[in-house]
Amino acid sequence: MHLGATLRLLRVDAGLSLRDLARRIGVSSAYLSRVEHGVDAPPTQARLTAIARELDVPPALLMDVANRVSPYVAGYLEDVPAAGTLLLDIARRKLTGAQLARVRAFLDAEFPLREPRGDEPAPALGPLLCAERVVVQLSCEDYEDAFDVAAGRLASALPDLDAAALAARLRQREGEASSQVGNGVAVPHAYVPGATPAAALVTLARPLHADTPDGQPLRLVVALVDGHRGRARLMRLAHVARLAGRGLADRLQGADGPARVLELLEDAEALR
Repeated sequence: MHLGATLRLLRVDAGLSLRDLARRIGVSSAYLSRVEHGVDAPPTQARLTAIARELDVPPALLMDVANRVSPYVAGYLEDVPAAGTLLLDIARRKLTGAQLARVRAFLDAEFPLREPRGDEPAPALGPLLCAERVVVQLSCEDYEDAFDVAAGRLASALPDLDAAALAARLRQREGEASSQVGNGVAVPHAYVPGATPAAALVTLARPLHADTPDGQPLRLVVALVDGHRGRARLMRLAHVARLAGRGLADRLQGADGPARVLELLEDAEALR
């Protein structure tokens, strides 16, 4: 997973320059640029928390994108080492997202939280999709082809904007910062005033050797439109990056139709 590419994508969408964000979190713009380009190691947990605060996204969401264990979890495992045995047992059973959601429901019923969980869940991707906006095993020569197909399907959710106009908006945003978030996933997106949030998803029959931040070929395109700027939109983008880090492209690669894609996505999003 390429954390830096996601940080750059979120920073640009938040309307912050590299210098502005660096100043706000107390680092040099040169350092932050190296992080965004994958030259330096991912930021510490403290710095990720500071970045999340300035981007107005939950720190836990960025921790997930960075594949970092929450300090709260680490502290709990130190205090109650036996909890590690339970986590190992869950791993051995290879519980799916839906099964883990059932475990959480049991915990909520039997051992309710004394305080709210804190970080709100990111808006789910699944409800923004429908079978008509899912394209499976697309054969194409380059990213531009996949881009245009995604824009064409997504335009069906925008009665006042045709596919060509939407593709132009997506390309304009792509020119500001690449939508490639790593692990074979791209998330082209556009702001369309007044539009209800919607998504289109395209899996590729053959990986494309596009200009990706981690060198992995492109296998999945998730295109998004939103009529509002702000927290929910940034959280949704970060959530797609988190799904990419959890192997979403691999999960969907063998899906034989839109219904199966939506089913696999629902399981991947069962816990957010």
